[in-house]
Amino acid sequence: MRPRVTSALLWGVVGLLAFLAAVQGYQLLVGPLPVSIPAVGAVAVGVGALTAGTAYLTEFRLRAKGRT
Repeated sequence: MRPRVTSALLWGVVGLLAFLAAVQGYQLLVGPLPVSIPAVGAVAVGVGALTAGTAYLTEFRLRAKGRT
């Protein structure tokens, strides 16, 4: 697997886990969410995919400008 793909997938995992940590913090501080656990999981996967896609697309531009 290419390093660019590996990096993007790892950023996707970071985004997914950050979203789940934010949901857990909300539940601890405010109260239960009015949505089911599978819905939260689906949104978390979406956030991870969006993060991975964004990381994959922007890494090339940052590397071209010498910012990585």
